[in-house]
Amino acid sequence: MNQLHLKIHGHVHDVGFREITVKKANELGLVGYVKNMSDGTVEVVAEAEEETLKKLLEWCKIGPRHARVIQVDEEWQGVNKKTFNNFSIER
Repeated sequence: MNQLHLKIHGHVHDVGFREITVKKANELGLVGYVKNMSDGTVEVVAEAEEETLKKLLEWCKIGPRHARVIQVDEEWQGVNKKTFNNFSIER
């Protein structure tokens, strides 16, 4: 089990990024959260097997149709057990 922490830079607020990330994460069977940050980025924390997390990472590099992703910072770490029960939007 791995945890992936992303910080997504660009035009990523007010384009449905959080809502569509939840949909994508649920399709992939991930747990974690997505959150708009005050600095204009979007934060994503997700847990699953590495290959599944890589699929989310590739999607986040593009984002939803109206987003303009410039950069995605990623941090990986192993976890012994799930920290989250589902995938949600944090406010």
